[in-house]
Parts: sequence; C-alpha cells; structure tokens
Amino acid sequence: MNGIQLFALRLEAEVREGDDLAALLASALADAGLELQGDDVVIVTSKIVSKSEGRVVACDGTPEHKEALVLAESRRVLRRRGPLLITETRHGFVNANAGVDLSNTAAGTAVLLPIDPDRSARALRAALRHRHGVDVAVVITDTFGRTWRQGVTDVAIGAAGLRPVLDLRGTLDATGRRLEATVVAIADEIAGAANLVLDKAAGTPFAILRGGSPAWRGTGSVRRDLIRDPDTDLFR
Repeated sequence: MNGIQLFALRLEAEVREGDDLAALLASALADAGLELQGDDVVIVTSKIVSKSEGRVVACDGTPEHKEALVLAESRRVLRRRGPLLITETRHGFVNANAGVDLSNTAAGTAVLLPIDPDRSARALRAALRHRHGVDVAVVITDTFGRTWRQGVTDVAIGAAGLRPVLDLRGTLDATGRRLEATVVAIADEIAGAANLVLDKAAGTPFAILRGGSPAWRGTGSVRRDLIRDPDTDLFR
C-alpha cells in the first residue's frame, strides 16, 4: 500500500530577521515529539523564510504604496483589474501582486518573497543536515491562484534535495502504453498536500511529509525546472 504522513508543526515565536530557521524547526519538532528521518520532506512557508531574511518592508497599506512595492518586485505586469495586478516577478513567477503580502505581519509592514527561494531551501537543508545528521529534502511554499480555476493552493517556490518535476515520458502506464507527455510537478504536489495541514491562522509554518517515493529525491531547482520557458508558454 502506498501512503504518506503529514505533520504540521506549531511555532509560538514570531520570526524576525536573522532567526535560525533550523533551530526554530528543531524546537517545533521537540514540542511535537518528533525527530527528522532521512526520507522526510520539510515544508516551510515562504513568509517565515522572508521574515528571517529581512524581507519585511514598510507599507502604509494604501493602494498606491502597495502597488509601488508590487511594481518594484516585478519584471512586468501581465494583467490589471482595479488594485489587482498579475505580474511576472523577478524570479519568473506569475502570480497576484508579485507575492507582496500584508497578512500575518506587523501593522505598517508588508512581506516580500525571498530573493532566491531555491538558495534559501539549500541553506536550510544544509543546516538541518548539520544539526540532525540526516539528508532531508526541503520545499519552500507560497499561495498562488490558478488560471481558470477558483481558489488558491500552495505551490513550491524553492526546493532542495528533491526533483521538482518527475519526468515519466518514455515509461509505461498500467496498460503497457508508453507515456509521451507526462511530467509530474512533484514539488507543487507536495506543497499543495502540506497546505491541508498548515493552518494560516494557527501558527504552523512547518510541515513534515514522511513516506514519499525515493523517485522524488534528487537535485534540481524550482526556478530552473518548474517555471515554463516563455518559448513553450502559449498563454503569455
């Protein structure tokens, strides 16, 4: 039987610039009575990564100030409807308002996305290896909307120790037919699954996924492997 386990980890402390996320995770694990295992995937919300890296800026909450922050974080604006901007960020993400977030942050401030989420994931993975002696994978997540579908879901914006996509082209399906186009967004599926246990109002910025397939493990980056090349993008 195939199966996974997901554990949400509560964090009581407010994350601030310079905080050691590996130490905070260790404390959250101890509080939950858990220890990291070598096949674990550690999921971390981008907001605490951003806070620890000093990506919190002043924002008076006015539409004009927020738009200025959005534009500063964007390569270009793709669509606009009132105060909502759909932009391509400097990372290459296409999302609402360049990920500039005024929720779960102090009044008068906004949180920006990490400058390089893949690098952040690699750094946290290395710190966890040093602290716990195990090679876990790390996925950093953020909440995105989806074209043509209502609602939001979490997606991966950074990853380490994991293949962000699993290319199944050339393998056989259950009937023996050769797959020709199936490339699975493993990192996004992990992010979406973790969001089922991460409560945005309950202070649970970490999750542990246990029991994943060994086929997921490997090297890669969200920026290189998950963002579609403009030459193959039919919608931009």
